Amino acid sequence: MMTFQKITAVIVEDEAAAREVLRNYIGKYCPQVAIVGEAQNIREAVPLLHDLQPSLVFLDVEMPFGNAFDVLEACKDLQFETIFVTAFSEYSLKALNQSAAYYLLKPISIEELIIAVNKVQQQIQNQEIFNRNKIILENFREPKAEKQQVILPTLEGFEVVKMEDIVRLRGNGNFTDLFLANGHKKMVCRFLKHFSDILPLPFLRVHKSHIINLNFVKSYNKGGSLTLQDGTEVEVSPTYKEDFLRHFR
Repeated sequence: MMTFQKITAVIVEDEAAAREVLRNYIGKYCPQVAIVGEAQNIREAVPLLHDLQPSLVFLDVEMPFGNAFDVLEACKDLQFETIFVTAFSEYSLKALNQSAAYYLLKPISIEELIIAVNKVQQQIQNQEIFNRNKIILENFREPKAEKQQVILPTLEGFEVVKMEDIVRLRGNGNFTDLFLANGHKKMVCRFLKHFSDILPLPFLRVHKSHIINLNFVKSYNKGGSLTLQDGTEVEVSPTYKEDFLRHFR
């Protein structure tokens, strides 16, 4: 029987009760993980992570003396997978989703914990070295949404593209076809709704099967379609027509 080395992990969480819950859940439901250390704030976390160099960090988003992004900045020389732990925040969830990050919402769901840990384990076993932390930090530093990057899970792994290079997205069953300004097309392993939820303006849904980048709109036909700068014609459904036209008044 094939055996795998345990994933060494550190919990960074400011609330003692939350650390205990997470520790107990991991011990009971994630036997592939070995907790090797805990910290309650950034001042404790940074030297601990440099000392232990774990493969995985469970990282609370908001803490005293700094937040999760401060921890990542101070540890950018380290390579570890991160599972963020956060109370619901639309802004933080969009940022994490754009970066294809793993995260858990408080109160923690055992099922979601198991899913996140299994995904991390698969990444580590497959030796898929992909520094999401770097992308998260770069997006956090970039105030202009269109200049930020989005990580696209594909059948082969991941690809990183700048949002400003995305012309349109088209639903394709369980996948999404993404069209870039350079003429390339990517098939992404996400429903179109995923991108409708995480992409900010200038991205706008104009049809149940289409999201477009408003910066690439060339013209609009009153018959109910728009033309993009690459010549593509996209149907605008009555449901989304008023919202689309509002951006051009």
